[in-house]
Amino acid sequence: MKKKRNLLYLFSILALAACGGSSSGGDDGPMSGNDDVDPPVPAPSAATLIFPEDDTECNTGDVVSDTQSAVTFEWNASQNTDSYEITVTNLNTGNFSRSSVTTNEATLTIDRGTPFEWSVVSQAVGTNSTATSETWRFYNEGPGIENFSPFPAEAVQPTRGANLDASTTTITLEWSASDVDDDITGYEVFFGTDENPSNSLGNTTESSITDIAVSSGNTYYWTVMTTDSFGNSSTSEIFEFRVN
Repeated sequence: MKKKRNLLYLFSILALAACGGSSSGGDDGPMSGNDDVDPPVPAPSAATLIFPEDDTECNTGDVVSDTQSAVTFEWNASQNTDSYEITVTNLNTGNFSRSSVTTNEATLTIDRGTPFEWSVVSQAVGTNSTATSETWRFYNEGPGIENFSPFPAEAVQPTRGANLDASTTTITLEWSASDVDDDITGYEVFFGTDENPSNSLGNTTESSITDIAVSSGNTYYWTVMTTDSFGNSSTSEIFEFRVN
């Protein structure tokens, strides 16, 4: 009888172990832990720029000195955004200043009588995703200026750093330019295989030059000088492309 009681006791223990289950729960159970996973952080959206306006003169800054003024940059707040990074670039020198803020405005001290461009990057905590606004250009007012130099031209085609097919034998250079006074009178284009091109393709009142001969295996460089009716001029960055 003692042996029989021992067997019944063993079977009872095994049955309890089989029915007890795990206290941590399975993947589909109510204690699976899935509810503890944080949802992904949504990516921020791009800000909409407000001031200084595109292709205009900025004349509302606070004068700091004969050469500088403090300008307040403004943009609309964007969705899912915790902070903004504003970049303002001096188009004469290529130098830029960058600032991070948590509001939708920033005051920066910049040179007077100088063209600039600016843009804003939206950022959010918990994600590496960002969103970049449009890039706007403006001319910061200077003392005694009655006519403004044109903004430096921008490459349209070929785009900067483009790689063209080896079969390409002729190309069209196309650019865009603007001026606060809207009095651009013409352009002179410099082109060649030198990193600082000095070979002039001549003067034109159009914003493109066609049928320029190129050959495979070469990297080409080009720049545009824009002139207005007062004789003011600006020279673009040096653009480059390669024919493979």
